[in-house]
Amino acid sequence: MAVNPIVWAGVALVALTFVVSLVMVRRRVGEMTRERIHPQSVALSAQLAQRVSDSRASDNYRNLLELPVLFYFGVAVAVAAGVRDPYVLGLAWGFVALRIVHSAIQCSYNRVMHRFRAFLAGVLVLALFWIRLAWYLFLA
Repeated sequence: MAVNPIVWAGVALVALTFVVSLVMVRRRVGEMTRERIHPQSVALSAQLAQRVSDSRASDNYRNLLELPVLFYFGVAVAVAAGVRDPYVLGLAWGFVALRIVHSAIQCSYNRVMHRFRAFLAGVLVLALFWIRLAWYLFLA
């Protein structure tokens, strides 16, 4: 059985999420160790926000679990329906590429307008992905 190529776009986004989670843990543990912050003192998100200064990676991690839900569902629909449309596949990889750009910006220099442009482009590509996928399914 041949794997639908769109699965690899989904795997790539999962890999990005794991990479960002590792960056988040490394930064969080490093800052908590340097600042001698006891883990129990930041048990709630409000406490964490008051005590930890660098939230770029954790903010990005949350972002990777919000909008991408629509992408993951689209990948599942495409696989279940046997969709192998090159435009759907190209848009899927375009979305993944834009999420990588968004993550790179947010986890590094975090310039809001640069990050917003990457986010907006990702939303547009994801919308086109869904429009093309729906059209493909409608014609099938």
